[in-house]
Amino acid sequence: MAKKELNTGKEETSETIGKAGAAVKDGIISSLKGINEIEAEIVILVRNTVSNTLRATGSVAGEGVSLTKDVVKGAIQATEEVGTGLIFSTKSVAKGVVMGVSDVGGDVLTVANQTVKGAVKGAAEIGADVAMVARRAVDGIIEATKEIGGNVEEVATVAVSGAVEAAGTIGTTAVKAVKDMLVGVVAGVKEIAGTAFPRSSAVTGKKERGQTPSAPAKTKGERGEAGKVSAKGKEKGKK
Repeated sequence: MAKKELNTGKEETSETIGKAGAAVKDGIISSLKGINEIEAEIVILVRNTVSNTLRATGSVAGEGVSLTKDVVKGAIQATEEVGTGLIFSTKSVAKGVVMGVSDVGGDVLTVANQTVKGAVKGAAEIGADVAMVARRAVDGIIEATKEIGGNVEEVATVAVSGAVEAAGTIGTTAVKAVKDMLVGVVAGVKEIAGTAFPRSSAVTGKKERGQTPSAPAKTKGERGEAGKVSAKGKEKGKK
């Protein structure tokens, strides 16, 4: 009887623990879905604001950089007032800015550079994690560039350079932190691009560059036959 009660107790405990795990799982899924929805809303808000403003001013080239700085500043001020959320929102803001500028045919490279710079400097001003903000901004820019069909490798390089440059105005510690956080970003993009668009063989590559492909290496057998022929020729010459 005692054993049955003990087993029943264990089963109930296991069931309770199982329910707790399921409850946490369901809660996290709901939260993550909510986060994704919020991020999508921020992207749409920033994208529409940027593109509509640039259309209204009629000067995409002239106002793009100024608008980018203003939008990033506004996003940072919003998180400062709330007291949190800069790292969370930076990616969506950066993505929205790039897509908004792209919608009106603006210079995505310049805007990518300015967006990261603004985010890094703004993060430093309010005491946020500069390196993490830089990484989130670069991730958002790369994601946007992929979606608009831009040159991801080029944009990633410019964005990372902007982050390091902005960190340089803060101090050597910030530069190191940003570099450590962004190390491998550009290399990773290159690797992805190489996988998606594999290069042709070495021979084809040489042909494309106008070079004559080298003759294939001879096997031992072929070299031996060639040696015999050469020796016979020399003997005939002596005779």
